[in-house]
Amino acid sequence: MALRAIRINNDPILRRRCKEVAVVDDHIRSLLDDMTQTLHATDNGAAIAAPQVGISKRLVVIDLGELSGGVLKLVNPKIVTSEGEQLCEEGCLSFPDRWVRTRRPQKVTVEALDEYGTPITLTGEGLMAQCFCHELEHLDGIVFLDHAVEQIVPVKRVRRGAQNRKDCR
Repeated sequence: MALRAIRINNDPILRRRCKEVAVVDDHIRSLLDDMTQTLHATDNGAAIAAPQVGISKRLVVIDLGELSGGVLKLVNPKIVTSEGEQLCEEGCLSFPDRWVRTRRPQKVTVEALDEYGTPITLTGEGLMAQCFCHELEHLDGIVFLDHAVEQIVPVKRVRRGAQNRKDCR
């Protein structure tokens, strides 16, 4: 495993559509492990998408503690249903000290492959739904700032262990 540099601000990879993963193999598992280690090395990360570490593949790692049931490693994830609406406060590892309010679905269902290539379906509500939307949009070159309805004054936040936070209202 290796720590990877987080791409920030105007890095062009953050605006590119990522390529589908054809085969989930040891190389993909190694990339997911690197992403997990990089996420856990941040002091405010809840999730990370592959382009945020310079990889143009459809990979996402989420760790919202108990809320996500531990670390989720997703390959080729896609949102298949969404419902409702919530107003959220969002930040991003790739845009340090930027916080905005966004409108996101209240509930989403995601289909993906796990780190072994097994199909999985996950449903998230509230913060988990927000996280799914935020990270999966990274895979299409869309960033949370594209959904801003209002800028927020930056505040020091800790995202890991998000079960204790109230970002979405």
